[in-house]
Amino acid sequence: MKQILILFLVLFSSISYAQNKVTDLKVQGNKKLKTSFIKKMSFIKSGVALDSSVIEEDIKLLKRLPSIAHAYYQVFPAEKENEYNVFYNIEENFTIIPSANVYTTNDDEFAYRLGLYEFNLFGQNITFGGFYQKDIYDSYAFNFRAPFLFSRKLGLAINYQDLTTQEPVFFNNTTADYRYNNRSFEVLGLYRFNFTNRIELGVNFFTEDYQYKSGATSPNVPQELKVDKLLCKFIYEYNNLNYDYQYVEGFRSIFNFQYVHSRDEEQLPDFLIGWNDFQYYERVGKKGNWASRIRLGIATNDDTPFAPFAVDNNLNIRGVGNLIDRGTAAIVVNTEYRHTLYEKGWFALQGNAFVDAGSWRNPGGDLGDFADAQNLRVYPGFGLRFIHKKIFNAIFRIDYGIGITPDSTQGFVFGIGQYF
Repeated sequence: MKQILILFLVLFSSISYAQNKVTDLKVQGNKKLKTSFIKKMSFIKSGVALDSSVIEEDIKLLKRLPSIAHAYYQVFPAEKENEYNVFYNIEENFTIIPSANVYTTNDDEFAYRLGLYEFNLFGQNITFGGFYQKDIYDSYAFNFRAPFLFSRKLGLAINYQDLTTQEPVFFNNTTADYRYNNRSFEVLGLYRFNFTNRIELGVNFFTEDYQYKSGATSPNVPQELKVDKLLCKFIYEYNNLNYDYQYVEGFRSIFNFQYVHSRDEEQLPDFLIGWNDFQYYERVGKKGNWASRIRLGIATNDDTPFAPFAVDNNLNIRGVGNLIDRGTAAIVVNTEYRHTLYEKGWFALQGNAFVDAGSWRNPGGDLGDFADAQNLRVYPGFGLRFIHKKIFNAIFRIDYGIGITPDSTQGFVFGIGQYF
């Protein structure tokens, strides 16, 4: 009899819950961000069943948007029985953001990148902006990204860059410096299947121009090379991260696959390249955050001095230097503990201790190269984060990495935003 009573109560609760309806979704606290945009993004709408799990997914998604610092919800009874008004309360970010990256090593290398981006153009979470870079040579780029341009699932991205750097080219155990220019135009379609899964698919038309500057030479390595290329790109992301101001928890995986076709297949043959970033974040107590990233990458294993995976300060190993080596496969591990040292109002100060480690396969080599001591880099270090909690990505970071593997360097890496 007791089991029958429990079953009846569960059934009655389910029926009552199913009868609860949403009368209206109301948005509060937003100023620049359009209410119509928030309603377009939300699954909760007038007339649907009241479901707290759906509301919580809406809130998690909203907190991922660049324009929103924090979001929470409230539910109040409406005039009719079993009908409720849902309120989404929004704390907006300031979204016109300058960006800066500065990196140096004990070899007195110095490079920087300065940019300006609007992350909430027209109140629709559209990103538009660009950057200027000085890394011996001048470079610039412009970026437009509207992930919800056509609907809550379908968007568009357009990118243009004219990037010029001095690149080391490695061959026959020697090195030469080249002036490298990459001028590209890219169009991507963006599609989000659901709360956690999305893809990007598109093409990139670019021209690579290598000009010899100094160092070793070889009859097998051209001193001048200019070639037009077509790149087909596919990106798949699984994202189940949850944000609470400067704290992050959850898992994220980003897979990037590219096919590159060259018009000069004798000098630069077609190749495939793919890599996956696995990111895991965990809260530690009230003020701690453990963050880790593992990158696994592999490309067509051509014996070429222009291999695609770079070892670089600003990409993977803090303190290692500006583009010191290349490979056709890579394994990189970054892990760090972040701890909030001080927090008051809009400001937070974090300290962090990290270990960056990686190894690469030499062009034309084999997977045994990963175990070669010459290819292994391990850089522990420490840093600080100065965080403005109400400005999107307003995290000024400074890290100092110290190499502990043979022939290592050490140096500072400055930038905007967390390293990963």
